Amino acid sequence: MKTLLGYLGFILILGGASGLLADHLGGFCLFGFVRLLVPSGHETAGYAALLVLGVVLAIPSARRG
Repeated sequence: MKTLLGYLGFILILGGASGLLADHLGGFCLFGFVRLLVPSGHETAGYAALLVLGVVLAIPSARRG
């Protein structure tokens, strides 16, 4: 279960970070699925929330033992 949370957290961290970069730099979003998770008009807050959620999910998998 910790491994699954680690992978999911890693994907959400990358998706949120790439969404924030694409939003502020005007590039394309590397992970297209994050556009489906974030409501229109609230991109910056949505991508930041995905980034924070990814960190929260990845912390338990990093603490082994």
